[in-house]
Amino acid sequence: MTSSHLDRLVADSSDRVAWLRARSRGITATDVARLSSAKSIDAVATEKLGGGPGFSGNAYTDHGRAREPEIARWVAATHGISPSSALFHAEIEKRHLATPDGLAVSTSGALVLAEIKTTTKPWSSVPRNYLRQIWWQQYVLGAERTLVVWEQHANFVPVGEEPMCRWIDRDEKQINQLVGLANNLIDELHRRTTRVSRYLVHDDPYDIP
Repeated sequence: MTSSHLDRLVADSSDRVAWLRARSRGITATDVARLSSAKSIDAVATEKLGGGPGFSGNAYTDHGRAREPEIARWVAATHGISPSSALFHAEIEKRHLATPDGLAVSTSGALVLAEIKTTTKPWSSVPRNYLRQIWWQQYVLGAERTLVVWEQHANFVPVGEEPMCRWIDRDEKQINQLVGLANNLIDELHRRTTRVSRYLVHDDPYDIP
């Protein structure tokens, strides 16, 4: 029997410490957005374990965080998709995680999601890394469609009266490829943490039954 997404809620970003801790123990849509090929696994694994340059944000990400609630209100008013800050795990693999920006159940009973972005560039199509993020969220939540909403800005001033949006349908072929890459990333993280944890008391955080 397929479980409801509500049965698979892990944490909420309103409790940022718990949310970040839960994200650190699995593979998120943000991680998967960077998994363009098998060659990218090493870099993502290094960053998740605290190596590499890392990224804590900049003026553009700060702008995105500031604008997201306002854009989310527009999405709710125009498409009936409510804002969400909850982290969910996939039905089978609990280390597969996602935090969509919005979710709703359609009149047919299907789960639909929303993903919000801000950008300095006009989009003729949704960038590939964001598509990977969207397909991953659909897989984790069991959703069929995602409304991608983006707001262009110039010098942090929104361009146009309303955000742009486009529906992205679920793509099983792409999802299967991403699941394979994510599982390979888990294997790499397990290999690295197991090698270290022989000398430590705590367990490998990626070794979850």
